[in-house]
Parts: sequence; structure tokens; C-alpha cells
Amino acid sequence: MGAAHDQLPWRIVADDETTVAELSSLQGYWTEALYLKLTDRCNRLIEFTDGHLDILPMPTTRHQAVLKSLFLAFHAFVGARRGGAVFFAPLRLRIRPGKFREPDLLVLLKADDPRRQDDFWLGADLVIEVVGRGDAHRDTVDKRADYVEAAIPEYWIVDPHDETVTVLTLADGEYEEHGVFRSGDSASCVCLPEFSVAVRDILAVR
Repeated sequence: MGAAHDQLPWRIVADDETTVAELSSLQGYWTEALYLKLTDRCNRLIEFTDGHLDILPMPTTRHQAVLKSLFLAFHAFVGARRGGAVFFAPLRLRIRPGKFREPDLLVLLKADDPRRQDDFWLGADLVIEVVGRGDAHRDTVDKRADYVEAAIPEYWIVDPHDETVTVLTLADGEYEEHGVFRSGDSASCVCLPEFSVAVRDILAVR
């Protein structure tokens, strides 16, 4: 590709269909270094797998409100009380060399965990995805496999549409259901047994 690298559209406008098409035309040729350079300079959530980019849809207000509620709950407990680290997207998580994801929420039980790097994280103790419109398969199937590959011990799938919180825990290289929690329940955490959050409080946001 040579000199073409210098002509890549590093500045991306959110709804610029021409730019998205230009990015897509290079599918299969992206390197990890180019992906990192691109996402350092753009205003879109983009994931990466072995030379291919996946440009994620823009989150809705409701999606962000649910994410905000989750962040505040985990931050108050993990960050303020236990000295851990809680961050939200955009923040790249390296699944393995050549593969990156953008979880909605990432949790480390210790703030000085060496997996917490500045450019991207090398792992997490817990990740959370809030299911967006029309992409339930991404979070319930694709991301589930991704986070197994990354050996993430706990994965929460928060679905505002069917009003559930599914908590998965890693066992023998596969995720097992710790529980599927609904309105009226409190979702409990495996890696933080003393922590729980009311599903109604997470989802009843305006």
C-alpha cells in the first residue's frame, strides 16, 4: 500500500458515507498500527479483527443513560470503596494481537493492574455491553465469543429492550450463566460477591 497510507482519511465525520466507503475499501489491509492511528484521530467507535474494521453504530440517548447508570453504580463501589478502576467507551480493549473491541464498560478490581495501559487495555476483570438497536446478535453471540477469547472472567449483557441483565462467568473456557435478572431483581456480581444493583434502577432512566 506504501504511499497510500499517507492519504488515508484520518479525520472522520460521523455521517460521512463517502469516508466510511473509503475505509471499507481497505478491508483486509489494515494493520494493528494503522487501526490504532486511525482510532486515535477519529470520532467513531471502530473495532478491529485481523485487518478488517467494524464501524459501530452511534449510541442513542437511552443507551448512554443506561451506561451512565451502570458506571455510577460500579464506580461508587469499585472505584471509591475498593480502589479499582471503572471506565467506559471509547476505550480500546485488546482481545489478542490483531483484535480489538470497544466494551461499553470495563472494570478492574485493582487500579494498578498492569493490564491497564494508556493506549488500550490488555484485559479486564469484568466487561459490560448495553445492547443497542438492531445489534443484539453482536452482544449476545459475537462479543460473548470475543470475551471468552480474551479470558474475561465476567461479562454482563444489559438489554434495555427486553429489560434483562444477563451475568456470565468464565468456567473451563466457556461462559456459564450466573443469572438472568429482570425488573424487580437485583443483578449480582461474581467477581464482587458483595455488590449488586437493582435492574429497575439501571433501566428506569429518562
